[in-house]
Amino acid sequence: MAIAAAISLSLPPQTRRSCASIAAPFRSTSSLHFDSLRSNFSSLKNPNLRVSASSMSIGTPEKISTTSFLDRRESGFLHFVKYHGLGNDFILVDNRDSTEPRVTPEQAVKLCDRNFGIGADGVIFAMPGVNGTDYTMRIFNSDGSEPEMCGNGVRCFARFIAELENLHGKQSFTVHTGAGLIVPEIQEDGKVKVDMGEPILKASDVPTKLPANKDQAAVKADINVDGVTWNVTCVSMGNPHCVTFGNRQSQNLTVDELNLAAIGPKFEHHEMFPARTNTEFVEVFSHEHLKMRVWERGAGATLACGTGACAVVVAAVLEGRAGRSCTVDLPGGPLDIEWKEEDNHVYMTGPAEVVFYGSVAV
Repeated sequence: MAIAAAISLSLPPQTRRSCASIAAPFRSTSSLHFDSLRSNFSSLKNPNLRVSASSMSIGTPEKISTTSFLDRRESGFLHFVKYHGLGNDFILVDNRDSTEPRVTPEQAVKLCDRNFGIGADGVIFAMPGVNGTDYTMRIFNSDGSEPEMCGNGVRCFARFIAELENLHGKQSFTVHTGAGLIVPEIQEDGKVKVDMGEPILKASDVPTKLPANKDQAAVKADINVDGVTWNVTCVSMGNPHCVTFGNRQSQNLTVDELNLAAIGPKFEHHEMFPARTNTEFVEVFSHEHLKMRVWERGAGATLACGTGACAVVVAAVLEGRAGRSCTVDLPGGPLDIEWKEEDNHVYMTGPAEVVFYGSVAV
């Protein structure tokens, strides 16, 4: 598998750069040789994934024909766009002509590798809609597993669809996911507001083996992790989440002090979570302002998790720690989350940005 990267970085206007690709010849009037990057790429030892880059050119995304790039259909090549939502990054693939993903889970693992591949938290496929929906979204995590849904990913998905369909201004569409119907709406300012549906609180449906202690839900329940008793609330946003604001030793977390790489996997693979779990560690600043760090099932520590931010606000409301409308700070930036009382739906608003365009020989 060989990658030719055509990079259009999402930078401030005065520093925007694009990288002309061997596979996709974007034109420019001037170029800067990318010798150091070529040298680094040529030193990679993985025989199954070779990466090459050509030159860097000064330009703006408006001058690049992204539509013609994505419309290319050379045999043996996969064109993609890399997006990120607050640093949670994804490889987006136009898969609208097939109900089968264009790469396998094993290939997705290689593509997501940050040393020998493109580097991403997952690969997302834009597929034909089913059951009356406009589109279907599927995702392979960086470990090859397939989650039901991804909040930051669905914002990137919405922006990708808008680019593929050449949509402008305020737009909304229906998306079928493993977590059910999701409705993203692109706002006038370019952010994406997503109706994430109703949270699932019944403990057995999250799923968790922790006993229900509040209207069939596990709220501020005790769980022993590596000898420490944590208080957790379990929420599903179509995928399982375990939210904690503290433990018996530290009732109020300072999340930046956590050794996430050490504690995260122990929650993810805990026997109380038969489908594994995403875990959010939360610090409360006020009733409208929370801060979280996340260990994602199948991806590890990430800079942002949209479904996790939604689960955090639901858990905070259930525990009486916050109101229904909050700003949630993640390592990659803030998300605005609202759990509306009138329809019981959770709404997430945040950005999604293009990182670069590329081609992969498969």
